[in-house]
Amino acid sequence: MLTLASKLKRDDAGKTGRAPGAPESTHRISIRDRLLTKEVAELEANLPSTCKASFPDEDKLHHFQLAVSPDEGYYQSGKFHFEIDVPEAYNMVPPKVRCLTRIWHPNITENGEICLSLLREHSIDGTGWAPTRTLKDVVWGLNSLFTDLLNFDDPLNIDAAEHHLRDKEDFRSKVQDYIKSYAR
Repeated sequence: MLTLASKLKRDDAGKTGRAPGAPESTHRISIRDRLLTKEVAELEANLPSTCKASFPDEDKLHHFQLAVSPDEGYYQSGKFHFEIDVPEAYNMVPPKVRCLTRIWHPNITENGEICLSLLREHSIDGTGWAPTRTLKDVVWGLNSLFTDLLNFDDPLNIDAAEHHLRDKEDFRSKVQDYIKSYAR
């Protein structure tokens, strides 16, 4: 699957195997792409059982989709799709993540915006993005938004959080309606 890894190896081999005096290739592999080659391999080896990553273009590891199918809690039986774009400045800045599935969730808006501290470039509490974080952290964080990181106390979707506080059973019912309509 990792055609970019093969490409990197060929490029490296080509640099050392070129004829003396031959011009060096003008094509350079970005730091982001080198990091992603390693991180995607690690991610695939350590993907949560409730997640599946897909790469529409295997030569572009910086753009991929993630499907999360929670096996417990309010969102059990739903399948939620996320789009992940890794900017050129990665790993100094976090990936851009958007939820493609309409959802009733306190930490995800119906438009797909996500409140997950590790996706914040600057965070007061120190839990935001750091260059030591990886795609694996992002995927595990997104997966946890459906279980232990489900946060009603610091919501992005205030209506969903208030709905949960007012009537937990009606909240559960609305979540299930959204799953039936949008997350199958």
